[in-house]
Amino acid sequence: MLFHSLFISPKGRRRSTAANVLTGAVLVIGFAGSNALAQDLTASSFKADFSAMKSLKPLVAKGKGKIGVLLPETTTSARYTSFDAPYLKKAFAEAGFPADQVIISNAQGSESSELTQAQSAISQGATVLVMDPISSGVGASIETYAKQHGVPVIDYDRLTLGGNRDYYVSFDNVAVGKLIGQGMEQCLTDWKVKDPKILVMRGAPTDNNATLFAQGYMGVLKPSFDSGKYTNVGEPAGTWDPATARTTFEQQFTAHPEINAVLVPNDDNANAVISYLKTLKVPPKTFPTTGQDATLTGMQNVLTGYQCGSVYKAIYLEAQAAATLALYLRAGEKPPAALVNGSTMDSQANVEVPSVLLTPLWVTVKDMGTTVVKDNFVPAKQLCAGSTMAAACKAAGIK
Repeated sequence: MLFHSLFISPKGRRRSTAANVLTGAVLVIGFAGSNALAQDLTASSFKADFSAMKSLKPLVAKGKGKIGVLLPETTTSARYTSFDAPYLKKAFAEAGFPADQVIISNAQGSESSELTQAQSAISQGATVLVMDPISSGVGASIETYAKQHGVPVIDYDRLTLGGNRDYYVSFDNVAVGKLIGQGMEQCLTDWKVKDPKILVMRGAPTDNNATLFAQGYMGVLKPSFDSGKYTNVGEPAGTWDPATARTTFEQQFTAHPEINAVLVPNDDNANAVISYLKTLKVPPKTFPTTGQDATLTGMQNVLTGYQCGSVYKAIYLEAQAAATLALYLRAGEKPPAALVNGSTMDSQANVEVPSVLLTPLWVTVKDMGTTVVKDNFVPAKQLCAGSTMAAACKAAGIK
């Protein structure tokens, strides 16, 4: 708008050739400067204020077509409607991409719906898809269909095994697992658990992230299991369903009452385990459990001493990274090398997928206020509701 006000002559009179040359030169310089800034983007450029997205406006001007976003469900996690969808909308908006050019859908756990939504987005003019697949099976079907129609795909949060996507955006999931394992180790020490006998629980086997989490936390714990410092009581079949997780834990605890710690890879499953432990009158800070996702319930369990900590993945970072890649692909340009900072193995396709891998954080009582609460990921008003939680928040310095 500044260029417009400077270079349009009064009353629409034609300007001299020299003036036109000057105008063009300034416009080129302005565009090049903005594009240079975009090329400086790294995986660490994104912040809570979404300011990095503004440097992508030249890409919006160059690209063609809409962008389709496929989210998987709301049953096991409210994150997709509470955070992913609004953050993605904001990321595109800050880059100057029109809201009516973004098609965001949620499959509500139905694989057939996710495929149909992908086909619909493409028929409506989407030239790029950002997809969090319900499973690798439907993800691969969507990616095959997209490629047949010349539409590149970005795997978002979960990798499609056996797929043929162009890029993958997620948090470093092996690092997530390492944080969970290290959190368990620290908690065993802090809570003075003698002769740790740990039940190791996993996420759903259909989720490649669960495999990467396990790679991370077993890499931390295996040396202590091998040395006999800790005992690995068992590794039952994994799930992301809290009710199933509780049943699994009850069965394992009945069969192995010596269990005195449980590694759990997300907060919802951990809460199911904790709810059962509470029925047994297990006191706080005696039976370590771990988690991930920094949910409201998870943070409350951490504050009250039933959970050691949780991995916080700031979704606004993931949304900005995905939107950035989508805009580069839409413009037909290669993303900056410093942005695509890693690769992830697709074990079925036996290929390394270029990836933007973001940094997760382990959150405990001491840093909850400066991370999840500060980001309003878990609002203090909700976290501290009720006399018990109000007291716990006060003790932790959370207002």
